Amino acid sequence: MNYRTVYEGGKGEIVEKKSRFIGEAFPVETEEEAAEIIGNIKKQYWDARHHCWAYVIGGAQVQERFSDDGEPGGTAGKPILEVIRGHELKNVLVVVARYFGGTLLGTGGLVRAYTQSAQAGIEASTLITKTEGYLMKIGTDYSGLGKLQYLLAQRGLQTVDADYGEAVTLSALVSEEEEKALKEEITEATNGQAVVCRDKECWFACVGGRVVVF
Repeated sequence: MNYRTVYEGGKGEIVEKKSRFIGEAFPVETEEEAAEIIGNIKKQYWDARHHCWAYVIGGAQVQERFSDDGEPGGTAGKPILEVIRGHELKNVLVVVARYFGGTLLGTGGLVRAYTQSAQAGIEASTLITKTEGYLMKIGTDYSGLGKLQYLLAQRGLQTVDADYGEAVTLSALVSEEEEKALKEEITEATNGQAVVCRDKECWFACVGGRVVVF
């Protein structure tokens, strides 16, 4: 299982007929966490007219919520939610604070403004794909090291650690889907001499060329 999400949140701003729309994206794991962030945003932008938001949280059972916070129904929270959906993101909250500029934008204008400001917040964020899997320990003698390194490279798997003693133990991140096939390939390539076992379950992602384990 894997999904796209926000690793580091970002902030973007647009101005439409003197109204300021400040969109911010956040990674969240629970609805309680989202509620706390929304409360903090309301305190930070206490003088804004509206604080509209939407989030998508969960794995198999996804929770989607949104709020227009006083804007005409369907003009703020739902457009923000549609931007999150459009980016196929999960465990993400987007909040847009609006400072009213004195000119009514109309239904269409509000939808465009909230869509663009949510988009700006997401575009300013660092997005990643989180993969569910295992940190695997692979033990071999030195004669089998080259074969293991080749197999891991062929599958694009990340080696996060290596212990060189009398034998070699590699630590690699493997998705659930790849685990069985990788074990079979390693067993065949090393004539059953290599030892492969799970170290721990984890989520992992590539961030700016480096691997982060969650």
